[in-house]
Formats: sequence, C-alpha cells, structure tokens
Amino acid sequence: MTLTITHGEIARLRRSNPEIFRRPLAERLREWGLWLGFAALLAFGLWWIDASPLRIWNGLSKLGFLVVLMIPPTDGGAFLGYCYAMLETLAMAFLGTLIAAVLAVPLGFLGAKNLVPNRLFHFGLRRVFDTFRGIDGLVWALIFVSAVGLGPFAGVLAIAVGDLMVFSKLFAEAIENVDRKPIEGVRAAGGSGIQTMRLGVFPQVFPVMMSHVLYFFESNVRSATILGIVGAGGIGLALSDRIRINNWDEAAFIIVMILVTVAVIDNLSRRIRMRIINADTGRK
Repeated sequence: MTLTITHGEIARLRRSNPEIFRRPLAERLREWGLWLGFAALLAFGLWWIDASPLRIWNGLSKLGFLVVLMIPPTDGGAFLGYCYAMLETLAMAFLGTLIAAVLAVPLGFLGAKNLVPNRLFHFGLRRVFDTFRGIDGLVWALIFVSAVGLGPFAGVLAIAVGDLMVFSKLFAEAIENVDRKPIEGVRAAGGSGIQTMRLGVFPQVFPVMMSHVLYFFESNVRSATILGIVGAGGIGLALSDRIRINNWDEAAFIIVMILVTVAVIDNLSRRIRMRIINADTGRK
C-alpha cells in the first residue's frame, strides 16, 4: 500500500503544526554563528594582508601594463637555449619521479599492514611518511641548492625526496587493498615471502602504482619550472632571469613553451594511464 501526500496537505500540516517543520532554535543559532565566524575570519585575513580595493586596482593596472609588454612573445634569439632548458626541466621531473617511485616500492610493502602486521612498526612508519609529506618541494629545493649547489641535480633530489613518502603511502594503501586469493594461492604452492610479494601482490598493484607515477610525473613537470626559479636549473631559471631584467616578451615566450609542454605531457600521460587502467580492467 502506497501513501501519497499532496502539496496541499503538506501546506496544511505546516500551518497547523509549524513547530514540526521548523528547525530548533539552537541549531539555527549554531549555523548563524558559524557563518558569522567564517565572515569575520575572512575579513580579518583580508585586512591582515592589506587587500584593499585601491591596492587591488593598482595591481590590476600594473598587470595590464606587463601584459602589453609581453605581446608579442619573442625568443630573443635564444630558442635553442630555451629548448635545452626545457629538456633539462623534463629530465629533472623524470629522474626525480623515477627515483622516488623505485625507492617507494619497498617502503610501500613495509608500510602495508596486511604484509607487516606489527602495529607499532606500522604506526611509526606511517608517521614518518606523514612528517616528510608535510614539507613542500620548494623547501626541499632550497635545502638541496644549499647542500649540493645550483643546478638540476638539486632539483632532482628535491623532487625525489618530496615524492618518496607520498608514493610510499599511496603504494602501501594499494597493497592493503589487494585480493587475498592470489596471495593464498602462491603460499599454498610453497612460495616464499618474496615470491608471494612478487607473484601474488605486485601484479595486482603495479597498474595502480604506474597510474600514480604517471600522474606525479606530469605534476612534477610543472613543479620543476618553479624549482628552477630558486636555482635548481631548467626553464624556470631562464624565466626568472628574463623577469629579473624586465624582458617580458621573452618571459612570455618561455611561459608559452611551458604551457605547450605541460599540455602535451598531460595528454600523453592521460592516454597511457587510461590504457593501463583499461588493460587491468580487461584482465579482471
């Protein structure tokens, strides 16, 4: 039996029993308090950074003047140098991502609680992952520029260390969600611990790992341009130099190169990720 209530009946119920349809006063006051607190926090933040309308207007006017100086973008006769710097940036992103991914595989296995059931060890290792993940890649770049000097080597180390713990956490979570049947099958056949991981676990998580690695590689291509500005080499260093000497037309040309390169990398990475995901789905 289906009970149907018309809009007219609902309206009559609202008029005859308004207290049923009205939210409690305490709930409404709490909601208004949260909105007022949010508005106050936003207003305080804008006041703290001196985001006055006059300052915003002056900034937009100056930005418009800089955009005029950027048109048309020109390479200033250094096109080959910019191409080399872009290749250097791509190499930084690739090597940093690769090193982080390779080192993260054993850490991911160690951090998976279904493979290493020691709760104290698992908790401590995960907190190490979380601690290092809290340090931004730009901070690592500044540290390694001071440690090993200017150049792409510092950028590679910054990307590798910055991504290592993120990969480790993601890999550990992927390993924790594997199907137990292949693992039990390898163990039933007399496989050792290493063989169980290689034959029962790794084939299941490899597509997920590769998807994460490809996504981080395309993200690191963008990050590597910023790392170059602080001295880690690559196209970011060239962009910083052009901005410093007010060659805005050349700076615009470099920005266009970065945008085109990132777009191409994003497209290729997305195609590869989709192929890996489709192949894994087809096997299942």
